[in-house]
Amino acid sequence: MGAMSAALYNTTILRLATAIPHQERLAEPAASVERRSPVCGSRVTVDVRLDAVGRIAALGQEVRACALGQASAALMGEHAIGRSADELAAARDALSGFLAGERDDPGDWPGLEIFAPARPHKARHASIRLAFEAVAEAAARARTGSPATLA
Repeated sequence: MGAMSAALYNTTILRLATAIPHQERLAEPAASVERRSPVCGSRVTVDVRLDAVGRIAALGQEVRACALGQASAALMGEHAIGRSADELAAARDALSGFLAGERDDPGDWPGLEIFAPARPHKARHASIRLAFEAVAEAAARARTGSPATLA
């Protein structure tokens, strides 16, 4: 493994990549969103159901991504239940800004600081963002009653 690979694919990333929660699609989601990275071919599909106050009550995901995308999906899946669409959008935006160098921290979502070594590697950013983009859009769509989208 080269120096870049070693920095990007550390043991924490690799551990997370093998421990993605909620890896079964939901039978009757309120919304489903698929996100793909044209750069690397990674794909994440997220299904959600909301509770009566609009927070994620159930989550399912199908992840076909590199280790970075898998690790990101693991972190998203660990902490998405109970979050509102607005909180998920804020997490997505903070992660995106962090990766782009527009902010110094990845926000308050637990664990996202592990992606700091990927910041200079723009080709990796899309895969890291996929799960957060998909869950934020799925929660927004579930809230408005618009069930599915592909991108």
